[in-house]
Amino acid sequence: MTVQIIYKNKIPKKSPYNLVLFVDEKFNISSLKKHISSSEFALISDLIKTRDEKKKIVAFEISSKKKIILVSIKKNITISDIENLGASFYNQFKNTKISEFNFNSETLSSKNKSYVGYFAHGVKLKSYSFEKYKTKKDKKIFLVNITGKNQPSTKDQIKFKSIEQGTFYTRDLVSEPGNVLHPDEYAKRLNSLRKYGLKVTVYDEKKLKKLGMNTLLGVGQGSIRGSYLVTMEWNGLDKKTKPLAFVGKGVCFDTGGISLKPAKFMEDMTYDMAGSAVVVGLMKSLALRKAKVNAVGVVGLVENMPGGNAQRPGDIVKSYSGKTVEILNTDAEGRLVLADALTYTEEKFKPKFIVDLATLTGAIIVSLGSEYAGLFSNDENLSKQLINAGEKVEEKVWRMPLNKNFDKLIDSKNADMQNINYVGGAGSTTAAQFLQRFILNKTPWAHLDIAGMAFSKYGGALNSGGATGYGVRLLNKLIEDNYE
Repeated sequence: MTVQIIYKNKIPKKSPYNLVLFVDEKFNISSLKKHISSSEFALISDLIKTRDEKKKIVAFEISSKKKIILVSIKKNITISDIENLGASFYNQFKNTKISEFNFNSETLSSKNKSYVGYFAHGVKLKSYSFEKYKTKKDKKIFLVNITGKNQPSTKDQIKFKSIEQGTFYTRDLVSEPGNVLHPDEYAKRLNSLRKYGLKVTVYDEKKLKKLGMNTLLGVGQGSIRGSYLVTMEWNGLDKKTKPLAFVGKGVCFDTGGISLKPAKFMEDMTYDMAGSAVVVGLMKSLALRKAKVNAVGVVGLVENMPGGNAQRPGDIVKSYSGKTVEILNTDAEGRLVLADALTYTEEKFKPKFIVDLATLTGAIIVSLGSEYAGLFSNDENLSKQLINAGEKVEEKVWRMPLNKNFDKLIDSKNADMQNINYVGGAGSTTAAQFLQRFILNKTPWAHLDIAGMAFSKYGGALNSGGATGYGVRLLNKLIEDNYE
């Protein structure tokens, strides 16, 4: 189903289809008299006495072709609550035969003209589905007309649309099967983002070997597909302004390599590139809304396969930073991809901060489930900004510890470090501790382990199951509140 949102200042004198009106939390309808006919008002006044008081959205059948729908908005409602209410609205009426809805924004008592925009934003985000490979597609149109004077500004409308497109692009990438979105295809798709004004640079294996990115290349050497590092730059400010940097793990399919994963649920490993997809969706969103910020997205794209040329447990590789790593488990591959990407990003772009995102460890799911991403950071201010942004858009993060005492768990007898903690325990922390070693110049850095957040079997408030797009809205909010 496709949701179309249309903004119209003029309110139609007669709405032939479903009319949506906003009321307070007590469902006081006295203010609606001027917006509906006297007979409709009388009918609603009678029927509302028997409404289910737990419901915030109540529909009244006026005729076979028309409903009047009341949406309750409490006095101090948050933006996140409004978006969730929009998502609930979509869920409640997505199967309605006549899917055209006229929202009268003038029934909103709030002076915030963007409230109705956030409501529609929630409708749109919830409506996503991935039907690319289905022979029978849902071609139904869910039409939302926003009428009246309480319209979000043009700037806000662009913002909503850009975030939706960025989030949907992330979800699309994560939903693609591994036989389609392998590293070669992924790199091609990122090249196409140039049309939005992004500067895209693709480093293939030949260039990566020359640069000495051996931890990244080692992960992909068992695959017939190529390995890549791709940078995407958005310059919304003077070029001398330091950029914000976002780095993503892009393991397009993860078999575990020689340290092979169990067969059960291995099909879900198509989403092991979700960290990179968030970075891509964010960069697309920033370009679409012409964000007043300089930003760079860096993604490492590989496929972890157990081929004849695959990396072995016991191998020692030299990273771009010059530090050596002993590979004890080839299924701890994401940190190897990020190691080279982080050092390169810090050295090449000299950013204000670096945020990396990765579906890095199963241990973070044991710790936090699907409610919070794990946050590890060397910087108090950046951590607070991420936590606050996450609370506002309900893409929450929980700060986890980093400490030099964990270093002994990843120190190697044969190299500078090893890629797993063989002693056991603190799996997510030792992975983050490993990554921190590749931040060489004390750049403010945060690592988000999104293994429990990138994909949902049962769906969430603003998604219907599958790829969630978690992180795009979080990082957009981080930038909007603190750096624009």
